[in-house]
Order: sequence, then structure tokens, then C-alpha cells
Amino acid sequence: MSVQAPWPRFGPAGNSDRFYQEGYKRTADTFAWQQPLGLTAFEYPFGRGISLSDDTAVEIGQAARQAGVAISAHAPYYINLGSDEEAAIEKSLGYILTAARKLHLMGGERLVVHVGSPRKRAREHAMADAGRGLLEARGRLHAEGLQGIRLCLETMGKPSVLGTLDEIIALVQLDDSFLPCIDFAHLHAAGGGAMGSEGDFARVLDAVEQGVGIARARAMHVHFSHIEYGLSGEIRHRIFADDGFGPDFAHLAPLLARRGYAPTIICESRGTMADDAAAMLAIYSAARAGEAAGV
Repeated sequence: MSVQAPWPRFGPAGNSDRFYQEGYKRTADTFAWQQPLGLTAFEYPFGRGISLSDDTAVEIGQAARQAGVAISAHAPYYINLGSDEEAAIEKSLGYILTAARKLHLMGGERLVVHVGSPRKRAREHAMADAGRGLLEARGRLHAEGLQGIRLCLETMGKPSVLGTLDEIIALVQLDDSFLPCIDFAHLHAAGGGAMGSEGDFARVLDAVEQGVGIARARAMHVHFSHIEYGLSGEIRHRIFADDGFGPDFAHLAPLLARRGYAPTIICESRGTMADDAAAMLAIYSAARAGEAAGV
């Protein structure tokens, strides 16, 4: 691997508990706060709704640029483009457009989207509708001058919803601007502990490379945390300090270094996301140094 290969960006999904415990309150302050940790990414959480004002979005964007931090955002969780109800699809498109407008004001480009659920429908019908909905969302972004926003379609932690690895690859293939958001914790949970070795991670990367090409694979969006799961898949995200939970980032880091990947890697640990993101940066740095030394 060339030592000139770009570095991934690491960062948290939202503000950590420690950020607030140390007396900070405003997201505009989080970028300077996380700088000593070496973090250069941040994902703004719209998962439970969008209440951010335009003025605050602009302020956040200015602070992020000054600190060299790339902003992404997570669209509301309740999007369902796999619905057969026109009103539900229209609402979902509205959520995507509103989140994209706020992200644009923050100077970001990557908007993470949950595709939705088939509910009681045939899965292939829901997938077809989801594909049409995503292309409609893309068209509306263009119409508003937001063509720079890239929808990052996320793998999910419950097999009952749309978002298997194969489904996400198929949807990303629909438009060159789409990126996969590979949530390795979700894959781990949905597969009942599927991400247990370096080989398991390599198979995921191989599938993405074959499905969407090496350029988009190397630039993919990544979510990572430890996770608790049961028979139905994901239960809750965990922190790195919790014993007995996976997946282990040490299995992924050498693959990223070896293959010259430079994804944005967002940590979704519950409350310790910045510190756990910094831990991943340290693991990756060691893996990259080992690759450069031929270890």
C-alpha cells in the first residue's frame, strides 16, 4: 500500500456525554472540543426529527470548516420509501429534502438514509418502490440545486426491514451519486454475530467493490459500534468498554489500510462516541503503520 493513500475520517454521531459533562452545550463548540482527539468527521443526528434552525446550521458549518471537520447527517429514522402508500412516500421524500437543506447549510454532502420496511408486502415490491423513491429524491435534490448531496443508503440491523448488504448494493447501483453506508454493527446483529473475523469483513468489502466499483467502495460511508442483538437482530448499540459485544474494529482496520480505503467512519456508541471514534483512529493508525512497514 502506498503511504500516500488518503486517510479515513473518523468522528462521532452527535455529541458525547463527556462533551456536556465538561460544560459545553452548543454543537458549534464540538469541533474544537474533539480536535485533540484527532477527529475530522461529525454526523449531525436528525434521526428523531428536524428542529435545527437555518441560522444555527450555518453557524455549525462555519465552525466545522474552521476545524477541518467534514459534516454528514442522518435523516429521520421513520423514512419508508418501501411503502405502497403515496402519502407515506411523499412524507419520506419531504424528510429527505428537509434534512438535505439543513446539511447543505452546514456545508456537508453525505446524508444517511434508512430505506424503509416492507411491512406485510412482498419484499421485491417494496424494493422496487424504494428504488423509485430514491430516484425521485435524487431528482428533487437536483431541482433545488442540492445535487452535491449524496444519499448514503444504510445496511440495517434487523432482517425484517429493507437494508441487507445485497439490497443496499442493488439500490446504490441505481445512481452514481449514491454511496453505501455500511453499518458493520448492523450487519453483525442481523447475521447473529456475523462479523467475527477479518475474513468476514473482507467478504463485505469484496461484495461492495464488486457491486458498486472500487472508487465508491473506497469512499464509502461507515457506521461502527459494538452492538447487542437477539433472535430478531439489533437490540441496542453498546460502547467499547462494554464486555462481550462485537464487532471488533481491529478486524477491519488492516483491510482499510491494505486496500487504500478512505471512508468516513462514524462511531455510534451510546454516549462515548467521540472517545470510541478516537480509539478506532488509534487502531487504524497502528494498522496502517504495520502495512507500511510490511508487518
